Amino acid sequence: MALHLWQIWCISGVVFFIIEMFTPVLFFFNLALGCFIAAICAYFGLALIWQVLIFGFFSTIFLIWLRPFLIKKKNSDKPETIEMYAGKTASVVETVTENSGRIAIFGEEWQAKSLNGETIEKGKYAKIVKNDNIVFYVVPIK
Repeated sequence: MALHLWQIWCISGVVFFIIEMFTPVLFFFNLALGCFIAAICAYFGLALIWQVLIFGFFSTIFLIWLRPFLIKKKNSDKPETIEMYAGKTASVVETVTENSGRIAIFGEEWQAKSLNGETIEKGKYAKIVKNDNIVFYVVPIK
């Protein structure tokens, strides 16, 4: 049983989708869409040269216009980042030293370290200066 050309285009599109799932850069997604459009053209009997040209045209169009839109949408859907805590006041729930400690802010507990080496006792308040991933660097509020 031989595969028809439109089926090959569809299989290529699915392969591009799978690659996109493992490398979420929104590049292969555009190629997959181009493959599916070329598959429709192949199904209706368009010549191979036109299928390739249509694949290239739509893949390029999607890369130029759709990809930036999707990237912007993807980045805007991210939850609030922990950078929003910089400059805020947090309560110390476990004594903070330059090596360890815990703070609480907005009902959440985070790992914390003293930025200037001072020890901040439990029950005191600290100002968040910066963060490194999920570790906040704080200074005491006097």
